[in-house]
Amino acid sequence: MNIEAYQQLSEECKSKNITLVAVSKTKPVEDILELYELGHRDFGENYVQELIEKERQLPKDIRWHFIGHLQTNKVKHIIGFVHLIHVADSLKLLAEINKQSGKIDKITNCLLQVHIAQEETKFGLDEAELNEIFNQPRNAPMKNINVIGLMGMASFTNDVNQIRKEFKYLKSLQSKLSTLNSPLSTLSMGMTADYKIAIEEGSNMIRVGSLIFGERS
Repeated sequence: MNIEAYQQLSEECKSKNITLVAVSKTKPVEDILELYELGHRDFGENYVQELIEKERQLPKDIRWHFIGHLQTNKVKHIIGFVHLIHVADSLKLLAEINKQSGKIDKITNCLLQVHIAQEETKFGLDEAELNEIFNQPRNAPMKNINVIGLMGMASFTNDVNQIRKEFKYLKSLQSKLSTLNSPLSTLSMGMTADYKIAIEEGSNMIRVGSLIFGERS
């Protein structure tokens, strides 16, 4: 755990009104508690079962962000307590989040995950699918979902210009799709390797793990 790096990054984020999501996947509850005692509340997890187990053991005022690929059959297990789902990457998944949220009379905040990287292995919607979600009246009945922004992961590359181009594209989509009726206020982009570029390109939510917790074994 690099407390000094965390404190520096936390202060920078506070000064720029950026939400820092500490990515705690595979890390023990003791590490999460250490940051919690410093006042941190936003934590990101990638795996449903791991998130469920940690949520049971940790303070209830933690804001859990689900940032891994989410299968529809797993939605019901986290919907009761998750603060923000970053990975809504299909109409089918949105419909399931809406359905499960409705069962417990909750409105779940979501980010639409956009595919901006060169790698085909990354998940996400393309621009046509985004437009379909925003323009089709048949999606209006999704009363238990609140789409508050977009999320995207840049290519895994050392080419800074490529990363910057992908973040610029996501920022442009946020601006294009935001309206008075549905402002997309959150732009989640940037991780340990590229968060500085993401912030320069307009990110107001970053997901940082290894810089804070150390490399995963």
